[in-house]
Amino acid sequence: MVLKVILALILPFLLVNLFTRVCYNHYVGTALTAALLIASYVKGYTDNPFIIVLDMTSLVIGFIYARKMKAQLLRK
Repeated sequence: MVLKVILALILPFLLVNLFTRVCYNHYVGTALTAALLIASYVKGYTDNPFIIVLDMTSLVIGFIYARKMKAQLLRK
């Protein structure tokens, strides 16, 4: 359970930033990460609502960070 909590806090954040770097668009990165999370929920890999809340929190924080990262890259 502890490993799932740690991964739920870190993995969506990293995926949003990875997809944002590849696509150069933070909306696309967030949408791809959300699609992966929803697919894993539908397949039944996550059955705990607490983990889902942590995933969504990490997704939102990743979106905010990716937006700031993109804004800094455009200023240079």
